[in-house]
Amino acid sequence: MRRTRALTTLATAVSGLLLALVGGGTAQAAGPSYVALGDSYSSGNGAGNYIDSSGDCHRSNSAYPALWAAANAPSSFSFAACSGAVTSDVTGSQLSALNADTQLVSISIGGNDAGFADVMTTCVISSVDTCLGDIATAESFISGTLPGRLDATYDAIRAGAPDARVVVLGYPRMYIEPSPGCAGIGETKREAINDASDLLNTVIADRAAAHGFAFGDVRNTFDGHELCSGDDWLHDLALPVWESYHPTAVGHSSGYLPALNAND
Repeated sequence: MRRTRALTTLATAVSGLLLALVGGGTAQAAGPSYVALGDSYSSGNGAGNYIDSSGDCHRSNSAYPALWAAANAPSSFSFAACSGAVTSDVTGSQLSALNADTQLVSISIGGNDAGFADVMTTCVISSVDTCLGDIATAESFISGTLPGRLDATYDAIRAGAPDARVVVLGYPRMYIEPSPGCAGIGETKREAINDASDLLNTVIADRAAAHGFAFGDVRNTFDGHELCSGDDWLHDLALPVWESYHPTAVGHSSGYLPALNAND
């Protein structure tokens, strides 16, 4: 009887060891330590399902950083992205989330520095000439000033997380082209807005590459789902107004999350 009990105990122990070795046990290895930085396109403004404690940062449980964390069980997750953030907000208040153990960082930044929200407002309510003038001003800033701001931000990220994989996410084009049946602002304005978005993405991708960071081009994942596509993953003019021209929950799950997954 004693021998039988001993053999049973031994078999149970061996079985438990084998389960652990092949991943059949309940314990699972934690994913990489993850920090999500950036602006409203990273916080989840427009995705709904907001985190009450985030206040005006409008962080959402349906935003791509929260979705990635839910799917990958990181060893730690810091959601620092905030609606309205510019590069100086990242360097001034978000980088404290980074440390030497951070393994993955994501960020979208630069659109607010270039005044893209103001450009959209101008183009909706003003003449073609006024819209194009504001876009030209924004493009001059994107080409001349923004690269230096991005460099300073990316340098600070690398200093704060020296060994992390950094994924820089871009911005979708606002409108599908051509879109002759699109209501609201005219085709000339729509094309100019898309051209400015392309320039913004080009500059961001260039500076990301210069720092050895990956670039997630969400124009690819949003292709066919821009405004006026009939299957929009972006809000048009919306209530509350601050959700206007931001990705929906589907835009985060099907547009931004795949771009992060492809580069994480």
